Amino acid sequence: MNITEYEALEKKRIERNLAYMEAGVNFIDVKMAYIDEGVKIGKGTTIYPCVVLEGDVTIGENCLIGQNTRIKDSTIGNGTTIQSSVILESKVGNETNIGPFAYLRPNSDIGNNCKVGDFVEVKNSKMDDGSKASHLTYIGDSDVGKKVNLGCGVVFVNYDGSKKYRSVVEDGAFIGCNSNLISPVNIGKEAYVAAGSTITRDVPDGALYVARARGKSLEGWVEKRGILKK
Repeated sequence: MNITEYEALEKKRIERNLAYMEAGVNFIDVKMAYIDEGVKIGKGTTIYPCVVLEGDVTIGENCLIGQNTRIKDSTIGNGTTIQSSVILESKVGNETNIGPFAYLRPNSDIGNNCKVGDFVEVKNSKMDDGSKASHLTYIGDSDVGKKVNLGCGVVFVNYDGSKKYRSVVEDGAFIGCNSNLISPVNIGKEAYVAAGSTITRDVPDGALYVARARGKSLEGWVEKRGILKK
């Protein structure tokens, strides 16, 4: 591509952004958004700088698409906020918060009024309405029901090195921090998993699952080892 061709493409890109603006889309900097032809954006949506919208993308009304977000071949509902995240071949519902620094890999389906927070990765999974994964969680090959809370550091262990397996977390369940779900398992409705547990079998509705080794303190161990800090 020579300079003339580049300038022609840049002119066309900015003209396209101005057309979105005339249709009711807000831009923080109209020159700093990269939007493919054919992308659909609803009225009242705000686009921040360095946003990239590629391919078959539909964004609803009154959304906020934050700086450094990339969305490809995906659908975003109304009133949703996306901050500094990547969304590929996925669907996000209404009034949902994504990011910052979330990664929705292909075939992720996030419902209404959900939260997919910082450093959360979702792959080939469904999160139903009202569910939350606020930070540092991996949701792979799973079906998460309504109003489920996934604590910090929860991992769906879906791959054994040969095959991938699917898990289900039913409505209202609460998964404590630093828990591992060894797929395939089913967590029942309104069940609780204690923080730090590794789940290897199904959990009944309303049950508490605890899987921790018994802890003990070895008194005087530091002094005996001669590793006291001076």
